[in-house]
Amino acid sequence: MPWTNQGGGGGGPWGSGGKGPWSSGPQSSGPTPPDLEEILRRGQDKLRRVLPGGNLGGKGFAILGLAAVALWGLSGFFKVEADELGVVLRFGQQVREVQPGLNYHLPYPIETVLTPKALRVNKIDIGMRVVEDSRRGTTTRDVPEESLMLTGDENIVDVDFSVLWKVKPTGVGQYLFNIQNPEGTVKAVAESAMREVVGRSEIQPILTGARQNIENAVQELMQKTLDHYGAGIVIQQVQLQKVDPPAQVIDAFRDVQAARADLERAVNESQTYSNRVVPEARGNVARITQAAEAYKSQTVAEATGQTSRFLKIYEQYTKAPDVTRERMYLETMERVLGGTDKIILDSSGRDGGSSVVPYLPLNELSRPTQSRSPSGAQR
Repeated sequence: MPWTNQGGGGGGPWGSGGKGPWSSGPQSSGPTPPDLEEILRRGQDKLRRVLPGGNLGGKGFAILGLAAVALWGLSGFFKVEADELGVVLRFGQQVREVQPGLNYHLPYPIETVLTPKALRVNKIDIGMRVVEDSRRGTTTRDVPEESLMLTGDENIVDVDFSVLWKVKPTGVGQYLFNIQNPEGTVKAVAESAMREVVGRSEIQPILTGARQNIENAVQELMQKTLDHYGAGIVIQQVQLQKVDPPAQVIDAFRDVQAARADLERAVNESQTYSNRVVPEARGNVARITQAAEAYKSQTVAEATGQTSRFLKIYEQYTKAPDVTRERMYLETMERVLGGTDKIILDSSGRDGGSSVVPYLPLNELSRPTQSRSPSGAQR
């Protein structure tokens, strides 16, 4: 043709390919789509070379049909991973659940299978985000719009917590078909439950010793709400990560906590002192009271005895005054002189004087040897 470009520049006389002389021809915007007729022709040529006789007869169609049926039947095999459960659907309706491993269902479109991660324990962080940084490692970023909550005594507290949850073993169908976004649903329910529990509590127990009670209350409320939704989810655990006042007033709260700790310490010390002193004082009071009662009883008993003795003596004295007087004198002298060394003088001596009357000192002989004086023992 006269317009053929022998230089191989293009398809037109101006070497512009498919364009016109003013570059106004059709624009080429990408690769040319494949030719379907060429693909079909090549496939038929390959089949003729494979099949006996070089053409598709009745036997060839039968072989192709059997191969297609075999492939269609084998397409029903599927594998369920270790942390998954399989849910088999027959024309869109759930018919059974299968455990991890190699399983089979009727080929598509009769049956299909869904394999959610039903055996894996999932974790959702609320009020914080764990950020992976190649330089700094793992860091935690606070999310105030989720963590700041209002307490029952109108204080603000910053609560970061995590929720561990998984699919119920018998609720995989509910998990798949009753809720659209399981993770978002669990997160929304967890935040709502925590706000409700914190809103019913005062800030002081929340910051000190009520962490376990709050975790149990939030877990119970979450489980009740998800069961009402029919979510097929079980809450494993609620973990409080951080419970602090807002960053703007945390120093003032720490001062208040320190003052309360000092107050409790002083009260405990005073209570300890009271517990030590009061029993001692009560013991002394009881001891003194008992001693006084004993002295009173002893004095009264002695006085009563002396009175009875005097009355008895007086009764005898009235009957025989001389004898009684003599006896009283002798008993008195015996009591007075009983423990003294005695020297007996005889006033009726021959010369009209007094002389010592010899006597046998039986009391000295009856004394034990140990009772003698040390000077006498040395002699």
